[in-house]
Amino acid sequence: MAGNVWVFVDHLKGQITEATYEALALGRELATSLDVKLEAFVAGPQNQAMVQNLGAADRALVTAGPDTDLPGIEIMAGFLAPAVKERAPCAFLFPLSNMTMGVATLLAARLDLTAVNFATGARVRDGRIEVDCLLYGGKIQAVVSPESATAVVGLWPGSRSAEGGHMAKPPAEVEDLLPAAPAPSPVRLLRIIEPVPGGVNLTEQDVLVAVGRGIQNQENVALAEELAQVLGGAVCGSRPVIDQGWLQLSRQVGKSGATVKSKLYLAAGISGAPEHLEGMRRCQLIVAVNTDPRAPIFQVAHYGVVADCLDLLPALTIAAKAKREHLCRTP
Repeated sequence: MAGNVWVFVDHLKGQITEATYEALALGRELATSLDVKLEAFVAGPQNQAMVQNLGAADRALVTAGPDTDLPGIEIMAGFLAPAVKERAPCAFLFPLSNMTMGVATLLAARLDLTAVNFATGARVRDGRIEVDCLLYGGKIQAVVSPESATAVVGLWPGSRSAEGGHMAKPPAEVEDLLPAAPAPSPVRLLRIIEPVPGGVNLTEQDVLVAVGRGIQNQENVALAEELAQVLGGAVCGSRPVIDQGWLQLSRQVGKSGATVKSKLYLAAGISGAPEHLEGMRRCQLIVAVNTDPRAPIFQVAHYGVVADCLDLLPALTIAAKAKREHLCRTP
C-alpha cells in the first residue's frame, strides 16, 4: 500500500486537542503495521509552537494555512485537497470535532475518496486498512474496508487511549508546505460561543456521578452533587436530564454529548440507552444504580445495585464522608 499515514492536527487557539493525540496513537499503530511514515498535518498561524508536542509522528507537514484560526469547512477542505491529491496518503485520520467532522467528509467527497466517520479503531489486515465504526447513534457497529487509495477516517473522541500519541518533543523531520489558495466560500465562521464560565470539562474528571430520569426532578440533582463533592468529582447526566434543563448542556454524556473515560463512573437512575452507553462504556470502573434489574446499563457496569438512587445516593455520601474522616485521622 503506497502513501504514508496522515493525522490532521485539530487545535483551538494554539492548543492541540486531546482527540488529536488519540488519532496520533492510532496512526502510529497503522504506520508501523504498513511500514510507512506517520505524518502530522499542521495548519495554522501558531504551527511552529504546536510541532514541539507531536513527537509521535515521524514528520510534521507544516503550513501557514488559511488566514483565520478556524476557517469555514469549505475553505479548509479546499485548502487540504491539493496536498492530499499530490501526496496521496494511504489514510488521513481526523479527530472529530465540530470543525473537522465536516472538513473530512467534504474533502473526501471532492476527491472521490472513501470516508468513514465515527470510527473507534482501525487495523491492517492482509495489507489493507479495516476501520471499526458506529452507525445509527451507536446502535450498529460496522467494519469497513475503504476502497479508495486514500481512506479519510473521522475518529470519535474518547474511543481509545491517547497514551501512544503524547510525546513532548518535535518529530524527527519538519517539512514546510507552501500554502494553497482555496476558493472563497459563501459560508463564514462568525464567532465561537465559549463555554459557560465555571464549567467543567467532563473528559478530564477522574470521578463522575451521572444522573438520569431516575433522579425524578431538578431538586434531587443536589443529592448527586453532594456525593460528587465528597468524592472529588463532578456531576453529569444523560440526555433526558439535559433536555429537562436540570443540568447544562456541557454536562451531557453520550453520543450527542461528551465521551468520558473516568476512573469511576456512577450511573444513578440511568437506564442505559445505546447513545448514552457509547459515551461512557470505556470508563475504568462503572457502578450502576437502577430499580429495573433488566436495565441495559447493567450490561456494561462492573458493579450494579438494584435500588432507588434517591435512597442510595445519600447513603453513599454518608459512607464516603465517614471513610474520608477516618483516613484523615489515621496517622
